[in-house]
Amino acid sequence: MKIKSLLLGAIASTALAPAAMAERGSDGTVNIIYWQAPSIMTPYLSGGTKDIESSSLVLEPLGRYDPEGNMVPFLAAEIPTLENGGVSSDLMTITWKLKPGLKWSDGSPVTAADPAFTAEYCMHPEGGCAQLAKFDGVDKVEALDDLTVKVTFKRPMPNPYGPFMGAQSPILQKAQFQNCLGTKAPECTEANFSPIGTGPFKVDDFRPNDVIALSANPNYRDPAKPAFAKVNFKGGGDATAAGRAVLETGEYDYAWNLQLAPEVIAQMAAAGKGVAVSAFGTLVERIEVNLTDPSPSLPDDVRSTREAPHPILSDLRVRKALSMAIDRGLLTEVGYGQAGRPTCNLVPAPALYASPNTDCMTQDIEGAKALLEEAGWKVGAGGVREKDGMKLQLLFQTSTNAVRQDFQALIKQWWSEIGVETELRNISGSVFFGGDPGSPDTFQKFYADVEMYANNFDGTDPQAYLATRRCGAEPKPSTQWQGTNINRYCDPEYDKLLDELLNTGALEKRGQLAIKLNEMLTKESYAIIPLVDRGRVSAHSNTLGGVLLNTWDSELWNAADWYRIK
Repeated sequence: MKIKSLLLGAIASTALAPAAMAERGSDGTVNIIYWQAPSIMTPYLSGGTKDIESSSLVLEPLGRYDPEGNMVPFLAAEIPTLENGGVSSDLMTITWKLKPGLKWSDGSPVTAADPAFTAEYCMHPEGGCAQLAKFDGVDKVEALDDLTVKVTFKRPMPNPYGPFMGAQSPILQKAQFQNCLGTKAPECTEANFSPIGTGPFKVDDFRPNDVIALSANPNYRDPAKPAFAKVNFKGGGDATAAGRAVLETGEYDYAWNLQLAPEVIAQMAAAGKGVAVSAFGTLVERIEVNLTDPSPSLPDDVRSTREAPHPILSDLRVRKALSMAIDRGLLTEVGYGQAGRPTCNLVPAPALYASPNTDCMTQDIEGAKALLEEAGWKVGAGGVREKDGMKLQLLFQTSTNAVRQDFQALIKQWWSEIGVETELRNISGSVFFGGDPGSPDTFQKFYADVEMYANNFDGTDPQAYLATRRCGAEPKPSTQWQGTNINRYCDPEYDKLLDELLNTGALEKRGQLAIKLNEMLTKESYAIIPLVDRGRVSAHSNTLGGVLLNTWDSELWNAADWYRIK
Protein backbone atom coordinates (compact mmCIF):
# COMPACT_ATOMS: atom_id res chain seq x y z
CA MET A 1 0.00 0.00 0.00
CA LYS A 2 1.20 3.51 -0.76
CA ILE A 3 1.84 6.12 1.91
CA LYS A 4 -1.45 7.82 1.06
CA SER A 5 -3.59 4.77 1.69
CA LEU A 6 -4.55 5.78 5.21
CA LEU A 7 -6.39 8.82 3.88
CA LEU A 8 -8.17 7.34 0.88
CA GLY A 9 -11.83 6.95 1.56
CA ALA A 10 -11.73 8.83 4.88
CA ILE A 11 -15.20 9.74 5.97
CA ALA A 12 -16.01 13.37 5.33
CA SER A 13 -19.39 13.52 6.97
CA THR A 14 -22.10 11.46 8.54
CA ALA A 15 -25.58 12.11 9.88
CA LEU A 16 -25.85 12.51 13.61
CA ALA A 17 -28.74 10.98 15.50
CA PRO A 18 -31.77 13.28 15.36
CA ALA A 19 -33.40 14.35 18.60
CA ALA A 20 -37.11 14.84 19.02
CA MET A 21 -37.37 18.29 20.54
CA ALA A 22 -39.57 21.31 20.18
CA GLU A 23 -37.18 24.17 20.87
CA ARG A 24 -34.01 25.11 22.71
CA GLY A 25 -34.33 24.74 26.48
CA SER A 26 -37.81 23.23 26.40
CA ASP A 27 -36.87 20.16 28.47
CA GLY A 28 -35.71 21.89 31.64
CA THR A 29 -32.68 20.55 33.51
CA VAL A 30 -30.55 17.47 32.91
CA ASN A 31 -28.65 16.13 35.91
CA ILE A 32 -25.24 14.56 35.33
CA ILE A 33 -23.06 12.95 37.98
CA TYR A 34 -19.34 12.18 37.65
CA TRP A 35 -18.04 10.67 40.86
CA GLN A 36 -14.58 12.01 39.95
CA ALA A 37 -15.26 15.71 40.16
CA PRO A 38 -13.81 18.01 37.48
CA SER A 39 -11.13 20.37 38.73
CA ILE A 40 -10.69 22.46 35.58
CA MET A 41 -12.63 23.10 32.36
CA THR A 42 -9.91 22.70 29.77
CA PRO A 43 -8.24 19.48 28.59
CA TYR A 44 -5.05 21.38 27.83
CA LEU A 45 -4.20 21.64 31.53
CA SER A 46 -5.38 18.22 32.60
CA GLY A 47 -5.12 14.71 31.23
CA GLY A 48 -7.93 13.55 33.54
CA THR A 49 -10.91 12.06 31.72
CA LYS A 50 -13.31 13.86 34.06
CA ASP A 51 -11.90 17.23 32.97
CA ILE A 52 -11.74 16.34 29.28
CA GLU A 53 -15.37 15.19 29.29
CA SER A 54 -16.91 17.98 31.34
CA SER A 55 -15.17 20.59 29.21
CA SER A 56 -16.53 18.91 26.06
CA LEU A 57 -19.95 20.33 26.91
CA VAL A 58 -18.47 23.78 26.27
CA LEU A 59 -15.35 23.44 24.13
CA GLU A 60 -15.49 21.73 20.74
CA PRO A 61 -12.94 20.53 18.18
CA LEU A 62 -13.13 20.89 14.44
CA GLY A 63 -14.04 17.22 14.16
CA ARG A 64 -15.04 14.35 16.44
CA TYR A 65 -15.21 10.58 16.37
CA ASP A 66 -18.64 8.94 16.42
CA PRO A 67 -19.48 5.75 18.37
CA GLU A 68 -18.12 3.64 15.50
CA GLY A 69 -14.86 5.55 15.40
CA ASN A 70 -15.71 7.45 12.20
CA MET A 71 -14.56 11.04 11.84
CA VAL A 72 -17.42 13.55 11.73
CA PRO A 73 -17.21 17.35 11.31
CA PHE A 74 -18.28 19.59 14.17
CA LEU A 75 -16.92 23.12 13.75
CA ALA A 76 -15.47 22.18 10.37
CA ALA A 77 -17.57 22.14 7.23
CA GLU A 78 -16.14 18.72 6.37
CA ILE A 79 -13.29 16.39 7.29
CA PRO A 80 -10.29 17.20 5.07
CA THR A 81 -9.10 14.25 2.95
CA LEU A 82 -6.87 13.61 -0.04
CA GLU A 83 -9.96 13.17 -2.19
CA ASN A 84 -11.51 16.54 -1.35
CA GLY A 85 -8.19 18.36 -1.43
CA GLY A 86 -8.07 19.13 2.26
CA VAL A 87 -4.93 17.02 2.67
CA SER A 88 -2.07 17.83 0.32
CA SER A 89 -0.77 15.14 -2.02
CA ASP A 90 2.65 15.28 -0.34
CA LEU A 91 0.98 14.76 3.06
CA MET A 92 2.72 17.85 4.43
CA THR A 93 -0.42 19.90 5.16
CA ILE A 94 -4.04 19.59 6.19
CA THR A 95 -6.40 22.50 5.59
CA TRP A 96 -9.63 22.90 7.52
CA LYS A 97 -12.61 25.01 6.53
CA LEU A 98 -14.77 26.34 9.35
CA LYS A 99 -18.53 26.34 9.02
CA PRO A 100 -19.63 29.90 8.23
CA GLY A 101 -21.50 31.91 10.83
CA LEU A 102 -20.15 30.16 13.92
CA LYS A 103 -20.26 32.18 17.13
CA TRP A 104 -18.72 31.86 20.54
CA SER A 105 -21.13 31.78 23.46
CA ASP A 106 -20.38 35.49 24.05
CA GLY A 107 -21.71 36.26 20.55
CA SER A 108 -18.36 37.04 18.92
CA PRO A 109 -17.46 35.30 15.65
CA VAL A 110 -15.34 32.18 15.50
CA THR A 111 -12.49 32.61 13.04
CA ALA A 112 -9.50 30.61 11.87
CA ALA A 113 -7.39 32.74 14.21
CA ASP A 114 -8.83 30.74 17.09
CA PRO A 115 -7.54 27.28 16.11
CA ALA A 116 -4.24 28.87 15.04
CA PHE A 117 -3.94 30.40 18.50
CA THR A 118 -4.94 27.11 20.15
CA ALA A 119 -1.94 25.45 18.50
CA GLU A 120 0.31 28.27 19.71
CA TYR A 121 -1.10 27.85 23.22
CA CYS A 122 -0.52 24.10 23.41
CA MET A 123 2.84 24.10 21.61
CA HIS A 124 4.34 26.81 23.79
CA PRO A 125 7.62 25.38 25.16
CA GLU A 126 6.90 26.59 28.70
CA GLY A 127 3.22 25.73 28.79
CA GLY A 128 3.24 22.09 29.85
CA CYS A 129 0.25 21.33 27.61
CA ALA A 130 -1.38 18.06 28.67
CA GLN A 131 -2.34 17.32 25.05
CA LEU A 132 0.98 18.18 23.39
CA ALA A 133 1.13 14.75 21.73
CA LYS A 134 -1.81 15.84 19.56
CA PHE A 135 0.53 18.35 17.93
CA ASP A 136 3.44 15.96 17.50
CA GLY A 137 5.16 16.67 14.18
CA VAL A 138 3.46 20.04 13.64
CA ASP A 139 5.64 22.81 12.20
CA LYS A 140 3.14 25.66 12.12
CA VAL A 141 -0.57 26.46 12.08
CA GLU A 142 -1.79 29.45 10.05
CA ALA A 143 -5.06 31.26 9.53
CA LEU A 144 -5.25 31.76 5.76
CA ASP A 145 -8.49 33.71 5.99
CA ASP A 146 -11.35 33.98 8.45
CA LEU A 147 -12.63 30.47 7.71
CA THR A 148 -9.49 28.60 6.68
CA VAL A 149 -6.77 27.19 8.93
CA LYS A 150 -3.76 25.33 7.56
CA VAL A 151 -1.60 22.91 9.56
CA THR A 152 1.89 22.33 8.16
CA PHE A 153 3.91 19.36 9.35
CA LYS A 154 7.66 18.94 9.65
CA ARG A 155 7.49 15.79 7.56
CA PRO A 156 4.84 13.92 5.55
CA MET A 157 2.05 13.02 7.96
CA PRO A 158 0.01 9.99 6.85
CA ASN A 159 -2.28 10.49 9.83
CA PRO A 160 -2.80 14.27 10.03
CA TYR A 161 -5.80 14.10 12.35
CA GLY A 162 -4.07 14.97 15.59
CA PRO A 163 -4.66 18.71 16.02
CA PHE A 164 -8.28 19.76 16.52
CA MET A 165 -9.77 16.24 16.35
CA GLY A 166 -11.62 14.76 19.30
CA ALA A 167 -12.43 15.95 22.81
CA GLN A 168 -8.75 16.12 23.77
CA SER A 169 -7.98 18.85 21.23
CA PRO A 170 -10.77 21.47 21.16
CA ILE A 171 -10.60 25.09 20.03
CA LEU A 172 -9.94 27.87 22.52
CA GLN A 173 -11.09 31.45 22.02
CA LYS A 174 -8.04 33.55 21.27
CA ALA A 175 -9.54 36.66 22.82
CA GLN A 176 -10.03 34.89 26.16
CA PHE A 177 -6.74 32.97 26.35
CA GLN A 178 -4.26 35.23 24.51
CA ASN A 179 -2.68 36.39 27.77
CA CYS A 180 -2.44 32.83 29.12
CA LEU A 181 0.55 31.53 27.18
CA GLY A 182 3.39 29.49 28.64
CA THR A 183 3.90 29.70 32.38
CA LYS A 184 0.84 31.97 32.67
CA ALA A 185 -1.51 29.19 31.54
CA PRO A 186 -2.38 27.80 35.00
CA GLU A 187 -2.75 31.31 36.41
CA CYS A 188 -5.73 32.19 34.18
CA THR A 189 -8.32 30.98 36.63
CA GLU A 190 -11.38 32.62 35.08
CA ALA A 191 -10.60 31.31 31.61
CA ASN A 192 -9.68 27.84 32.88
CA PHE A 193 -12.82 27.51 35.00
CA SER A 194 -15.28 29.28 32.66
CA PRO A 195 -14.03 29.02 29.09
CA ILE A 196 -16.05 30.70 26.36
CA GLY A 197 -16.99 27.95 23.95
CA THR A 198 -19.02 26.93 20.92
CA GLY A 199 -20.63 23.88 22.50
CA PRO A 200 -24.28 23.44 23.43
CA PHE A 201 -23.76 24.77 26.95
CA LYS A 202 -21.91 27.57 28.70
CA VAL A 203 -20.55 27.71 32.23
CA ASP A 204 -22.56 29.77 34.72
CA ASP A 205 -20.73 28.68 37.87
CA PHE A 206 -17.75 26.38 38.33
CA ARG A 207 -16.82 25.05 41.74
CA PRO A 208 -13.65 22.95 41.48
CA ASN A 209 -14.07 19.37 42.69
CA ASP A 210 -17.76 19.97 43.35
CA VAL A 211 -20.50 21.30 41.07
CA ILE A 212 -20.74 22.90 37.63
CA ALA A 213 -23.83 24.88 36.70
CA LEU A 214 -24.30 25.28 32.96
CA SER A 215 -27.02 26.72 30.75
CA ALA A 216 -27.90 26.48 27.08
CA ASN A 217 -25.55 28.43 24.83
CA PRO A 218 -27.76 31.17 23.30
CA ASN A 219 -25.48 31.31 20.27
CA TYR A 220 -25.29 27.58 19.56
CA ARG A 221 -25.32 26.95 15.83
CA ASP A 222 -28.52 24.87 15.83
CA PRO A 223 -31.40 27.10 17.03
CA ALA A 224 -33.42 24.07 18.19
CA LYS A 225 -30.65 22.68 20.40
CA PRO A 226 -29.88 21.86 23.11
CA ALA A 227 -33.22 20.64 24.39
CA PHE A 228 -32.14 21.21 27.98
CA ALA A 229 -32.05 24.73 29.36
CA LYS A 230 -29.67 23.84 32.16
CA VAL A 231 -27.16 21.22 33.22
CA ASN A 232 -26.52 20.36 36.85
CA PHE A 233 -23.13 18.64 36.74
CA LYS A 234 -22.39 17.11 40.13
CA GLY A 235 -18.91 15.84 40.93
CA GLY A 236 -17.52 13.77 43.75
CA GLY A 237 -18.70 10.93 45.92
CA ASP A 238 -18.12 7.42 44.66
CA ALA A 239 -19.22 5.12 41.86
CA THR A 240 -21.74 3.34 44.07
CA ALA A 241 -23.57 6.54 44.97
CA ALA A 242 -23.49 7.69 41.34
CA GLY A 243 -24.97 4.41 40.13
CA ARG A 244 -27.74 4.50 42.71
CA ALA A 245 -28.57 8.12 41.87
CA VAL A 246 -29.48 7.07 38.31
CA LEU A 247 -30.49 3.42 38.48
CA GLU A 248 -32.25 3.26 41.86
CA THR A 249 -33.53 6.70 42.85
CA GLY A 250 -33.73 8.49 39.50
CA GLU A 251 -32.28 11.63 41.09
CA TYR A 252 -29.80 11.99 38.23
CA ASP A 253 -30.09 11.37 34.51
CA TYR A 254 -26.58 10.27 33.62
CA ALA A 255 -23.82 8.58 35.65
CA TRP A 256 -20.36 8.15 34.18
CA ASN A 257 -17.90 5.31 34.65
CA LEU A 258 -19.66 2.86 36.94
CA GLN A 259 -16.50 1.16 38.07
CA LEU A 260 -18.38 -1.37 40.16
CA ALA A 261 -18.61 -5.15 40.42
CA PRO A 262 -21.07 -6.44 37.78
CA GLU A 263 -23.46 -7.94 40.33
CA VAL A 264 -23.71 -4.55 42.07
CA ILE A 265 -24.74 -2.84 38.83
CA ALA A 266 -27.30 -5.58 38.12
CA GLN A 267 -28.87 -5.12 41.55
CA MET A 268 -29.14 -1.38 41.01
CA ALA A 269 -30.64 -1.75 37.55
CA ALA A 270 -33.34 -4.03 38.96
CA ALA A 271 -34.95 -0.93 40.52
CA GLY A 272 -36.12 0.02 37.02
CA LYS A 273 -35.23 3.72 37.05
CA GLY A 274 -32.51 3.52 34.42
CA VAL A 275 -30.30 1.34 32.29
CA ALA A 276 -26.58 0.57 32.28
CA VAL A 277 -24.84 0.92 28.92
CA SER A 278 -21.43 -0.44 28.00
CA ALA A 279 -18.98 -0.69 25.11
CA PHE A 280 -15.35 -1.69 24.64
CA GLY A 281 -12.80 0.76 23.30
CA THR A 282 -9.22 1.40 24.38
CA LEU A 283 -9.59 1.92 28.14
CA VAL A 284 -6.88 -0.04 29.95
CA GLU A 285 -6.49 -0.28 33.73
CA ARG A 286 -2.74 -0.47 34.30
CA ILE A 287 0.10 0.12 36.71
CA GLU A 288 2.56 2.85 35.80
CA VAL A 289 6.06 2.24 37.16
CA ASN A 290 7.95 5.33 38.28
CA LEU A 291 11.39 5.20 36.67
CA THR A 292 12.51 8.16 38.77
CA ASP A 293 13.03 8.59 42.50
CA PRO A 294 10.02 10.04 44.35
CA SER A 295 11.80 10.24 47.70
CA PRO A 296 10.74 13.32 49.74
CA SER A 297 14.38 13.66 50.85
CA LEU A 298 15.26 14.97 47.39
CA PRO A 299 15.01 18.66 46.41
CA ASP A 300 11.70 19.63 44.80
CA ASP A 301 13.35 20.26 41.43
CA VAL A 302 14.87 16.75 41.44
CA ARG A 303 12.20 14.60 43.05
CA SER A 304 10.36 12.41 40.51
CA THR A 305 12.36 13.84 37.63
CA ARG A 306 14.82 12.17 35.29
CA GLU A 307 17.61 13.81 37.29
CA ALA A 308 17.18 11.01 39.83
CA PRO A 309 16.73 7.42 38.55
CA HIS A 310 14.67 5.14 40.79
CA PRO A 311 16.93 3.18 43.17
CA ILE A 312 14.82 0.00 42.86
CA LEU A 313 12.57 0.18 39.82
CA SER A 314 15.29 1.15 37.37
CA ASP A 315 16.08 -2.60 37.27
CA LEU A 316 14.07 -4.31 34.52
CA ARG A 317 14.09 -7.58 36.47
CA VAL A 318 12.26 -6.00 39.40
CA ARG A 319 9.62 -4.47 37.12
CA LYS A 320 9.09 -7.78 35.32
CA ALA A 321 8.79 -9.65 38.62
CA LEU A 322 6.07 -7.27 39.77
CA SER A 323 4.12 -8.03 36.59
CA MET A 324 4.65 -11.79 36.80
CA ALA A 325 3.19 -11.94 40.32
CA ILE A 326 -0.22 -10.57 39.22
CA ASP A 327 -3.25 -12.75 38.38
CA ARG A 328 -5.01 -10.62 35.77
CA GLY A 329 -7.82 -13.12 35.29
CA LEU A 330 -8.81 -12.89 38.94
CA LEU A 331 -8.61 -9.09 38.90
CA THR A 332 -10.95 -9.02 35.92
CA GLU A 333 -13.41 -11.44 37.51
CA VAL A 334 -13.46 -9.52 40.79
CA GLY A 335 -13.63 -6.04 39.31
CA TYR A 336 -15.44 -6.15 35.99
CA GLY A 337 -16.85 -9.55 35.04
CA GLN A 338 -17.96 -9.51 31.39
CA ALA A 339 -17.21 -5.79 31.22
CA GLY A 340 -13.48 -6.52 31.36
CA ARG A 341 -10.84 -8.60 29.62
CA PRO A 342 -7.34 -9.41 30.96
CA THR A 343 -4.69 -7.76 28.81
CA CYS A 344 -0.95 -7.43 28.40
CA ASN A 345 -1.33 -4.41 26.12
CA LEU A 346 -1.53 -0.66 26.58
CA VAL A 347 -3.22 -0.51 23.15
CA PRO A 348 -5.89 -3.26 23.13
CA ALA A 349 -7.78 -2.09 20.02
CA PRO A 350 -8.48 -1.71 17.15
CA ALA A 351 -7.31 -5.17 16.08
CA LEU A 352 -4.84 -3.73 13.56
CA TYR A 353 -2.82 -2.17 16.40
CA ALA A 354 -3.29 -4.81 19.13
CA SER A 355 -0.28 -6.98 19.97
CA PRO A 356 -0.86 -10.77 20.14
CA ASN A 357 1.26 -10.76 23.32
CA THR A 358 -0.21 -12.99 26.03
CA ASP A 359 2.98 -13.54 28.08
CA CYS A 360 1.54 -11.87 31.17
CA MET A 361 -1.70 -13.87 31.28
CA THR A 362 -0.43 -16.64 33.56
CA GLN A 363 0.56 -15.68 37.08
CA ASP A 364 4.06 -16.95 37.97
CA ILE A 365 4.92 -16.38 41.61
CA GLU A 366 7.90 -18.74 41.60
CA GLY A 367 9.29 -17.22 38.43
CA ALA A 368 8.98 -13.75 39.96
CA LYS A 369 10.87 -14.89 43.06
CA ALA A 370 13.66 -16.34 40.93
CA LEU A 371 13.96 -13.10 38.98
CA LEU A 372 14.33 -11.07 42.17
CA GLU A 373 16.95 -13.51 43.44
CA GLU A 374 18.84 -13.07 40.18
CA ALA A 375 18.66 -9.29 40.66
CA GLY A 376 20.32 -9.66 44.07
CA TRP A 377 17.25 -9.16 46.26
CA LYS A 378 17.48 -11.67 49.11
CA VAL A 379 14.73 -12.52 51.58
CA GLY A 380 15.31 -10.76 54.89
CA ALA A 381 13.46 -10.12 58.13
CA GLY A 382 9.71 -10.61 57.93
CA GLY A 383 10.00 -12.04 54.42
CA VAL A 384 10.86 -8.66 52.89
CA ARG A 385 13.70 -8.76 50.40
CA GLU A 386 16.81 -6.65 50.90
CA LYS A 387 19.77 -5.57 48.79
CA ASP A 388 22.75 -3.44 49.77
CA GLY A 389 21.01 -2.43 52.99
CA MET A 390 17.82 -1.36 51.21
CA LYS A 391 14.46 -3.04 51.71
CA LEU A 392 12.22 -3.85 48.75
CA GLN A 393 9.47 -1.44 49.79
CA LEU A 394 7.07 0.34 47.42
CA LEU A 395 4.41 3.01 47.78
CA PHE A 396 1.42 2.09 45.58
CA GLN A 397 -1.11 4.87 44.94
CA THR A 398 -4.35 5.17 43.02
CA SER A 399 -7.66 7.01 43.15
CA THR A 400 -10.34 6.23 45.73
CA ASN A 401 -12.68 3.66 44.26
CA ALA A 402 -14.00 0.32 45.55
CA VAL A 403 -12.72 -1.71 42.60
CA ARG A 404 -9.29 -0.06 42.69
CA GLN A 405 -8.95 -0.64 46.40
CA ASP A 406 -9.83 -4.31 45.84
CA PHE A 407 -7.13 -4.44 43.16
CA GLN A 408 -4.64 -2.80 45.50
CA ALA A 409 -5.33 -5.33 48.24
CA LEU A 410 -4.93 -8.30 45.91
CA ILE A 411 -1.77 -6.97 44.31
CA LYS A 412 -0.26 -6.15 47.69
CA GLN A 413 -0.86 -9.76 48.75
CA TRP A 414 0.73 -11.18 45.58
CA TRP A 415 3.71 -8.86 45.89
CA SER A 416 4.15 -9.86 49.54
CA GLU A 417 4.40 -13.48 48.38
CA ILE A 418 7.48 -12.58 46.33
CA GLY A 419 9.05 -10.50 49.11
CA VAL A 420 7.85 -6.98 48.32
CA GLU A 421 6.49 -4.80 51.12
CA THR A 422 3.81 -2.49 49.79
CA GLU A 423 2.27 0.61 51.34
CA LEU A 424 -1.11 1.52 49.87
CA ARG A 425 -2.40 5.03 49.36
CA ASN A 426 -5.68 6.11 47.77
CA ILE A 427 -6.45 9.69 46.82
CA SER A 428 -9.71 11.38 45.85
CA GLY A 429 -10.11 11.05 42.09
CA SER A 430 -10.85 14.76 41.82
CA VAL A 431 -7.40 15.52 43.25
CA PHE A 432 -5.49 12.58 41.77
CA PHE A 433 -6.63 13.35 38.22
CA GLY A 434 -6.56 17.11 38.69
CA GLY A 435 -3.85 19.32 37.25
CA ASP A 436 -3.02 21.49 40.26
CA PRO A 437 0.76 22.02 40.05
CA GLY A 438 0.83 22.77 43.78
CA SER A 439 -0.71 19.47 44.83
CA PRO A 440 1.61 16.60 45.84
CA ASP A 441 -1.10 14.05 45.06
CA THR A 442 -1.66 14.27 41.30
CA PHE A 443 -0.92 11.32 39.07
CA GLN A 444 1.28 13.59 36.92
CA LYS A 445 3.52 14.56 39.84
CA PHE A 446 3.82 10.85 40.73
CA TYR A 447 5.19 11.08 44.27
CA ALA A 448 4.95 7.30 44.62
CA ASP A 449 6.76 4.24 43.29
CA VAL A 450 3.86 2.81 41.31
CA GLU A 451 0.37 4.07 40.55
CA MET A 452 -2.74 2.60 38.96
CA TYR A 453 -5.34 4.23 36.75
CA ALA A 454 -6.91 3.96 33.31
CA ASN A 455 -7.18 6.25 30.32
CA ASN A 456 -7.63 5.89 26.59
CA PHE A 457 -7.06 7.64 23.28
CA ASP A 458 -9.74 9.24 21.16
CA GLY A 459 -10.26 8.05 17.62
CA THR A 460 -9.04 4.72 16.27
CA ASP A 461 -5.37 5.51 15.59
CA PRO A 462 -2.95 5.21 18.54
CA GLN A 463 -0.20 7.40 17.11
CA ALA A 464 -0.73 10.39 19.42
CA TYR A 465 -1.29 8.08 22.39
CA LEU A 466 2.00 6.27 21.82
CA ALA A 467 3.70 9.64 21.32
CA THR A 468 2.92 10.48 24.94
CA ARG A 469 5.97 8.41 25.93
CA ARG A 470 8.45 10.42 23.92
CA CYS A 471 11.59 11.55 25.71
CA GLY A 472 11.07 15.01 27.16
CA ALA A 473 7.27 14.74 27.40
CA GLU A 474 7.37 13.90 31.09
CA PRO A 475 5.80 16.16 33.73
CA LYS A 476 8.45 18.26 35.46
CA PRO A 477 8.76 21.49 37.42
CA SER A 478 9.56 23.54 34.30
CA THR A 479 6.17 22.56 32.80
CA GLN A 480 4.21 23.09 36.02
CA TRP A 481 4.10 19.29 36.34
CA GLN A 482 2.06 18.93 33.17
CA GLY A 483 3.08 16.33 30.63
CA THR A 484 2.05 13.02 29.15
CA ASN A 485 5.02 10.74 29.84
CA ILE A 486 3.80 9.79 33.30
CA ASN A 487 6.44 7.18 34.20
CA ARG A 488 9.32 9.25 32.76
CA TYR A 489 10.18 6.56 30.20
CA CYS A 490 12.89 7.55 27.73
CA ASP A 491 14.38 5.36 24.99
CA PRO A 492 15.91 6.94 21.85
CA GLU A 493 15.04 3.77 19.93
CA TYR A 494 11.41 4.22 20.90
CA ASP A 495 11.50 7.80 19.61
CA LYS A 496 13.06 6.66 16.32
CA LEU A 497 10.34 4.07 15.84
CA LEU A 498 7.71 6.65 16.71
CA ASP A 499 9.11 8.94 14.01
CA GLU A 500 8.88 6.04 11.56
CA LEU A 501 5.22 5.60 12.49
CA LEU A 502 4.64 9.30 11.83
CA ASN A 503 5.98 8.82 8.31
CA THR A 504 4.25 5.56 7.44
CA GLY A 505 0.99 5.46 5.52
CA ALA A 506 0.48 1.79 4.71
CA LEU A 507 -1.98 0.52 7.29
CA GLU A 508 -0.39 -2.91 7.67
CA LYS A 509 3.00 -1.34 8.35
CA ARG A 510 1.47 1.19 10.74
CA GLY A 511 -0.04 -1.69 12.66
CA GLN A 512 3.32 -3.44 12.91
CA LEU A 513 5.04 -0.31 14.17
CA ALA A 514 2.32 0.46 16.74
CA ILE A 515 2.49 -3.11 18.04
CA LYS A 516 6.26 -2.85 18.42
CA LEU A 517 5.96 0.45 20.28
CA ASN A 518 3.32 -1.01 22.58
CA GLU A 519 5.54 -4.00 23.31
CA MET A 520 8.53 -1.78 24.07
CA LEU A 521 6.50 -0.12 26.83
CA THR A 522 4.99 -3.33 28.18
CA LYS A 523 6.55 -6.64 27.16
CA GLU A 524 10.16 -5.42 26.85
CA SER A 525 10.56 -2.70 29.48
CA TYR A 526 7.64 -3.33 31.85
CA ALA A 527 7.54 0.43 32.36
CA ILE A 528 3.78 -0.02 32.09
CA ILE A 529 2.07 -3.09 33.52
CA PRO A 530 -1.35 -3.51 31.83
CA LEU A 531 -4.03 -5.27 33.85
CA VAL A 532 -7.54 -5.11 32.37
CA ASP A 533 -9.03 -4.00 29.07
CA ARG A 534 -12.08 -2.28 30.52
CA GLY A 535 -15.40 -1.88 28.84
CA ARG A 536 -16.84 1.55 29.48
CA VAL A 537 -19.92 1.23 31.70
CA SER A 538 -22.19 4.19 32.39
CA ALA A 539 -25.89 4.59 33.06
CA HIS A 540 -28.76 6.85 32.03
CA SER A 541 -32.28 7.29 33.25
CA ASN A 542 -35.23 5.84 31.34
CA THR A 543 -36.40 9.39 30.64
CA LEU A 544 -33.19 10.57 28.96
CA GLY A 545 -33.22 10.19 25.20
CA GLY A 546 -30.52 10.61 22.57
CA VAL A 547 -27.67 9.00 24.53
CA LEU A 548 -25.10 7.26 22.31
CA LEU A 549 -22.26 5.83 24.38
CA ASN A 550 -18.99 6.71 22.68
CA THR A 551 -15.70 5.07 23.65
CA TRP A 552 -13.72 6.86 20.93
CA ASP A 553 -14.42 10.43 22.07
CA SER A 554 -16.12 12.11 25.02
CA GLU A 555 -19.13 10.27 26.45
CA LEU A 556 -20.86 13.65 26.34
CA TRP A 557 -19.97 14.15 22.69
CA ASN A 558 -23.61 14.52 21.54
CA ALA A 559 -25.16 16.16 24.59
CA ALA A 560 -26.69 18.70 22.21
CA ASP A 561 -28.92 15.86 20.98
CA TRP A 562 -30.10 14.70 24.41
CA TYR A 563 -33.75 15.24 25.24
CA ARG A 564 -36.37 14.35 27.80
CA ILE A 565 -38.62 11.39 27.03
CA LYS A 566 -42.05 12.51 28.15
